[in-house]
Amino acid sequence: VCSVMGVQVKSEGPKLVPFFKSTCVYFVLWLPTSSPSWFSALIKCLPIFCLWVFLLAHGINFLGAHSSARKILAGLIFSALGDAFLIWQEQGYFSHGLLMFAITHVLYSSAFGMKPLSVWVGLVIATISGLCYTLLYPYLSGPFTYLVAVYIALISFMGWRAIAGVQLTNDLWTWTKLSACLGAVLFMVSDLTIAVNKFCFPVPHSRAIIMATYYAAQMLIALSAVECQDADLARKRV
Repeated sequence: VCSVMGVQVKSEGPKLVPFFKSTCVYFVLWLPTSSPSWFSALIKCLPIFCLWVFLLAHGINFLGAHSSARKILAGLIFSALGDAFLIWQEQGYFSHGLLMFAITHVLYSSAFGMKPLSVWVGLVIATISGLCYTLLYPYLSGPFTYLVAVYIALISFMGWRAIAGVQLTNDLWTWTKLSACLGAVLFMVSDLTIAVNKFCFPVPHSRAIIMATYYAAQMLIALSAVECQDADLARKRV
């Protein structure tokens, strides 16, 4: 399995070069959040645009044949909209960004599917999510009291469906499922950092933590959409 995974990752790597370059551009420019502009929004969204291109590079036939890939592409589109809204969060657009990412998590959850169910994984994630909301609750007020609750429920559900796909006790998992799992976990880490930093107390180096985990999460989830189209060829190579 590891050998096949290595061949597949190597074959996908070149298609991700624009994503890596645009991510570097973001961190090199490090535009201040205090002066939002369309240029800063473009630089922030550019890595996500590159992930659109990454999926589109696999061809229309691939997207047509794989509903999960289409849903992840749609999720990336809503993610870019969410990123843009969050550039202007201090101007009152935080809830708009929250809505865009909520839709993203619904799409990702649908892409990951409901099999295998793994109830115990769901219970563990639900417990952790409940504890996180309990810690955040005293700092929330107004609409955010329930908006944050709904958002946590949606991202937790997405995380459950992604993690449940990795069944390490048998051979039913693939590197794409492992990629989805890691991506979902990083997405939750990124959003928890956002919530603590915005509602509770300043998190040291919060922006670096948030964006590094976010971009890594989106890349891994985009990778999870790529089925082993050339699995037979990969096996022959190894």
